[in-house]
Amino acid sequence: MQPSKLLSVQIRLATRADEPALQHVIRTVYEEYDWGWFPDGYHEDLYDIETFYFAKGNQFFVAELDGEVVGTAAVDFMPQLPEGDGTVVVDGVIRVAAADCSLERLYVLPHARGKGVGSGLWRATIEAAKEKGCNVMEIWSDKRLEDAHRLYEKLGAIRAGERLCHDPDQSPEWGMAFNI
Repeated sequence: MQPSKLLSVQIRLATRADEPALQHVIRTVYEEYDWGWFPDGYHEDLYDIETFYFAKGNQFFVAELDGEVVGTAAVDFMPQLPEGDGTVVVDGVIRVAAADCSLERLYVLPHARGKGVGSGLWRATIEAAKEKGCNVMEIWSDKRLEDAHRLYEKLGAIRAGERLCHDPDQSPEWGMAFNI
């Protein structure tokens, strides 16, 4: 029997130099689900993470597995949304009630799934939210991403509602709330 190779997952803040790798991760998942790719629209944030995340006080993380970027996740901070029963409508958009931060862009390459990458990225976003004093994280996830939903629920998130995403594909999504 051969000794198994231990995989080393490292989670760190992304840099501008990571933009091609994080685009690759997310685009690969989009291709897996046959979703459209819009670099001049819905995905423009991935081509300038400094402006869309860091300059606004938000954070974007990458996960490396033995030196390869295999996962991404971001956290957006915002003023607390109104209280409500599950979801509320803010500026015409269904949101998770009482949320003061939002999980964004959590994606993992297919070959890296089941190796702790997603949960490591999750923990990084939760720690960042705790450091900012946040109380409730909003999570919106395409209904087809069943493995992601199982992960979120295993880690303590609860389903709060549903909506059609504002993306060009108008994807049906589950909304989840996580009390930090």
